Amino acid sequence: MTPSKVPSSQPAPDPAIGSWALIVDDHPLFCDALELTLKSIADFNIVRTSNCLEAALKELDALPAPDLILLDLNLPDVSGLDGLLQLKRRAETAQIIVVSSMADNAVVHSAIAAGASGFVPKHSARTTFKDALDAIRAGSVYKPTGYVEGEEITQEAQNIARLSSLTNQQARILQAICEGKLNKQIAYDLSIAETTVKAHVTAIMRKLGVQSRTQAVLVAHESKFTNLLPKDE
Repeated sequence: MTPSKVPSSQPAPDPAIGSWALIVDDHPLFCDALELTLKSIADFNIVRTSNCLEAALKELDALPAPDLILLDLNLPDVSGLDGLLQLKRRAETAQIIVVSSMADNAVVHSAIAAGASGFVPKHSARTTFKDALDAIRAGSVYKPTGYVEGEEITQEAQNIARLSSLTNQQARILQAICEGKLNKQIAYDLSIAETTVKAHVTAIMRKLGVQSRTQAVLVAHESKFTNLLPKDE
């Protein structure tokens, strides 16, 4: 599917004219509905849409980070939490609300563990989206009605939360470790000192709660980490 393109007549976001939002969903009618919803409940002067992760990342490369991203978990070029983690790394200051038809407790918990600011089931009422934005602006994480707090945290959710804490550089180094590269090779590929790589590896293992490179690789593979790493710039 060809990435969506914004008409040339649409102005680029400018801090002087207010905040802007990005909708990432491959259903045109649902995108239109979300755009109308955002413009009616919040002060977003500009709302852009992308029908796949690739198009969304291109938007983020060309523009300042948006104030808000609404993200569907299932896209043509990515599924699950892969897209969420990539967007979190590319737009660190943006609030991301997952909007998905998959709203069982485990999915909601994993999305929040991965860094989502909120989770709104698809086809929720307009007032629900307003409630989510209000909660996020007040410093809270919005969780949908029916979400059960205090359930046992799965190991996968713990791993996702730990992986989401890695910096871009640490993520690239972990990817290289998963590919079987030694510190010397990683240093050469990233044009950094080998001592810097060693320091990053130590930090990666600390964040993942593991004692060895092998254990770090296992955590990465169990969470499908090699599919959600940021692309080299």
